[in-house]
Amino acid sequence: MTLPLKGMLLKLLAVFCFTGLSGLVRHIGTAVPAGEVVCFRAFFTIVPLLAWLAYEGELKTALRTQHPLGHFFRGLTGICAMFFMFTGLALLPLAEATAISFAMPLISVAFAALFLKEKVRLFRWSAVAVGLAGVLIILWPRFGGGDLTSTAAIGALASLIGAVLSAGAVVQIRRLTYTETTGAIVFYFALYSTLMALATAPFGWVVPDIETTAALIATGLLGGVAQILMTQSYRYADASLLAPFDYTAIIWATALGWVAFREVPGPMVLVGAAIVVGAGLAVIWRERRLGLKRSRERQAATPE
Repeated sequence: MTLPLKGMLLKLLAVFCFTGLSGLVRHIGTAVPAGEVVCFRAFFTIVPLLAWLAYEGELKTALRTQHPLGHFFRGLTGICAMFFMFTGLALLPLAEATAISFAMPLISVAFAALFLKEKVRLFRWSAVAVGLAGVLIILWPRFGGGDLTSTAAIGALASLIGAVLSAGAVVQIRRLTYTETTGAIVFYFALYSTLMALATAPFGWVVPDIETTAALIATGLLGGVAQILMTQSYRYADASLLAPFDYTAIIWATALGWVAFREVPGPMVLVGAAIVVGAGLAVIWRERRLGLKRSRERQAATPE
């Protein structure tokens, strides 16, 4: 097996695990408060993560940090994003919540321009606008009737807010990568998220039954395994090559939603998701082209 193929396989497995995690959150639904679900998700992520870091001999580097406050604010943003995304998953069909979450990479393009001062040209801005139009198409059936208090409308709004906050977390991660290791970023996110989620306990946590407890623990373990698989995939293939595989989540989510919950996405969801995915792939394609061009220019400028 070639290295790029191995990377693609690992990325597909990572996306599959993340979709399985979403399916578990959908299964748990509103039986458990979102803050409690986030706590289980964050805490049990640490278990496979620490085992992997110990195996790689990187446990000490994961605990070393130059910017504890940066990790704190990244954790705060991330836990808020998980809270809203899990609320959306509990209230919406799995494929629909997944499709709305695809707005995240497009919003992160805008945030990178605003907060990191990255140069974003007309092509990417156009792709962002088209992608957000696709998100509006997905949301229209939930908000078109004017009833913003329905369960579905609240779920759709929560999913959209979760996507915006996730994009904010991506910007913070980019800043942290200048000085912090991947292990440190993932470890401190899990740690801070667990502690912050524990703070929601006085607001109505419940004692879950055995089946629900198993599902809650599985969300964390799956999340940790998915994180490891995704990290490993970038060792074998370029990020630009692997990025399109994120969108296979809509395939897994649609299949899992139909098998487990008998959910069939409506035509507006499918059309909107296709537009969002197309816009995202256009951004990825453009970035890959520009990356290859810059690489050729550097090679041409290097004296022999």
